[in-house]
Amino acid sequence: MSITKKLKFAVIYGSARSARQGIKAANFVVRKLEERAHDVALVDSQAYDLPLLDRMYKEYEPGTAPEDMQAVADILGAADGFVIVSAEYNHSIPAALKNLLDHFQSEYLYKPSGIVTYSAGPFGGVRALINLRAILAELGTPSIPSAFPISQIQNAFEADGIALDAAYDERIVKFLDELEWYANALRRARDQGACSESAPVQQQMCRG
Repeated sequence: MSITKKLKFAVIYGSARSARQGIKAANFVVRKLEERAHDVALVDSQAYDLPLLDRMYKEYEPGTAPEDMQAVADILGAADGFVIVSAEYNHSIPAALKNLLDHFQSEYLYKPSGIVTYSAGPFGGVRALINLRAILAELGTPSIPSAFPISQIQNAFEADGIALDAAYDERIVKFLDELEWYANALRRARDQGACSESAPVQQQMCRG
């Protein structure tokens, strides 16, 4: 798939575990996006000190948000799209990832997301994928139809994201082609007209 312009992507990964394996998948995605000449930033919950959610970024006066929160907001705000890398914990996503995602809102709007899930077993975290699609839709970053589940993550990649099985290098192509298509299409639409940065209608109804 031909790309007319360089895109900016944020790869978002959240895990608080000391022996976490998903960082390998996140590094793999970063590597593959960079091979396509895109600008890529890894947003890792262990690299940015965000507290358990009390105040969202938007609830701070301009210039007063904590330094790490501001840094993440700047990355997300500049991105044309996102890749969310998630484990599966009890049919859902890790608390560290959910906490990271929930700090922000308008930074996601009208931009696509792609979902990468993983597990130590054979199913690749697909039950978390189902849960994550609903979360991302609510945040305003609809996920693309294709997803990228990874089974037996502990055996799939080197620490720096090099695939140990060439099948992953082949499978990621369609996933990233699709993400690029949506990112290009939505960027053109954003460039053509301003978009509302208010919360989705159902959130406004619930919050009053």
